[in-house]
Amino acid sequence: MKSAVLAAIVVLTATPLAAQTTAPTAPVAPAAAATPVAKFTLDTPIETIASDPVAKKVLDTDLDNITAHPMYDQFKSMSLSQVQPLSQGALSDAALAKVKADLAALK
Repeated sequence: MKSAVLAAIVVLTATPLAAQTTAPTAPVAPAAAATPVAKFTLDTPIETIASDPVAKKVLDTDLDNITAHPMYDQFKSMSLSQVQPLSQGALSDAALAKVKADLAALK
């Protein structure tokens, strides 16, 4: 009796699986062919940008040694977009545009 029940279960569950077919799928483009995304943006935390030596050089060159600022520890967890309104004009739109372009150029 157990074998008959077991056989029935196997038949009932195997039939729907056997009936399934897979439709052909379109080839998927490799990830490398996708549009590259900038590694760092103005919304990336400053300390994350500064952890990359090349990106840190962009920050310090474009923003007058921002990583050596006396209050760096207080704002390093914030993004440049967040710090700008608090900077009393020190981070101008033009300065951030330069940083944005230079960070986007990094490989």
